[in-house]
Amino acid sequence: MSWEHFEHGSDIGVRGIGRTVEEAFEQAAIALMAVVADVSLIGHSEKVEVRCDAPDLELLLVSWLNAVIYEMAVRKMLFSRFKVAMSGCSLSAVLFGESADPERHHAAVEAKGATVTALRVARDPGGQWVAQCVIDV
Repeated sequence: MSWEHFEHGSDIGVRGIGRTVEEAFEQAAIALMAVVADVSLIGHSEKVEVRCDAPDLELLLVSWLNAVIYEMAVRKMLFSRFKVAMSGCSLSAVLFGESADPERHHAAVEAKGATVTALRVARDPGGQWVAQCVIDV
């Protein structure tokens, strides 16, 4: 499992890679958090549950990342771990994190939303799942 960023104009792309589509979605969420703050500084003492549905896996990724962004905004939290379960194009997840602390977390930018730009959820030639899109910052 891994994640990475890719450049896209003034915004930033996030990419999650995993053995399963669930792992790729979890890693994409970690990549999203790494846009905002140093994930290694974020604790995981609190948990939040979310659910998403979409007509296909690609739009489910956008819904998923937007749900994470929503929870960050309304709860004033940052997250460092994610546990995703999927059934078709329905997702349920647990987000593990803590209250945002500007002194400790040093948030760099605000993630405004996941977009359909460079949207892709598919297996790569090596059999790994890749889940990616561009985040509006």
